[in-house]
Amino acid sequence: MSSKKITSRRRIQYRIRKKVKGTTERPRLSVFRSNKEIYCQVIDDLNGNTLAAASSREKTVDQSQNKTQQAQQVGQLLAERALEKNITTVVFDRGGYLYHGRVKALADGAREKGLIF
Repeated sequence: MSSKKITSRRRIQYRIRKKVKGTTERPRLSVFRSNKEIYCQVIDDLNGNTLAAASSREKTVDQSQNKTQQAQQVGQLLAERALEKNITTVVFDRGGYLYHGRVKALADGAREKGLIF
């Protein structure tokens, strides 16, 4: 990636993180998207703990599907893991990426399984 693209995304990330804070009652759902994979985790920022995590590299995610469909499966998987730990509401941190494509598919998949944003 070009350095301009990286610094631009960092600026957007900081702008989002000023407003979005994860608490114990309502943790932050953070998304990282690389060219090949997508990763997400539910984070309690007050204690600095990761409460649940999922990625497209896991065996339960179908690798024969396209990346958008994989992202939706990752969102569903994360929602299931969060609900097991009695986490029902989260704040969504798109990580400086546009809310479009794989990031949107991940959010929709998490909403399908019952996670509230």
